[in-house]
Amino acid sequence: MELEVAFGKTLREFRKQAHLSQEALALECDLDRTFISLLERGLRQPTLKTLFRLANVLNVSPSVLISAVESHLNS
Repeated sequence: MELEVAFGKTLREFRKQAHLSQEALALECDLDRTFISLLERGLRQPTLKTLFRLANVLNVSPSVLISAVESHLNS
């Protein structure tokens, strides 16, 4: 699995666990909803700043997100 795809899958899982729509997550992170969609589909990569924003809104540490991405890459 490619890194971008693994991140997208991870982001989608955490977003759904938080019971947020793409639009709600985007609004909370001050991002565009289409950007969230692109991230989840593995078509874009987040900057470090965006990664921290996403983690904050999802109530997890950035390291938890990265660890979950690593798990997807290794499975």
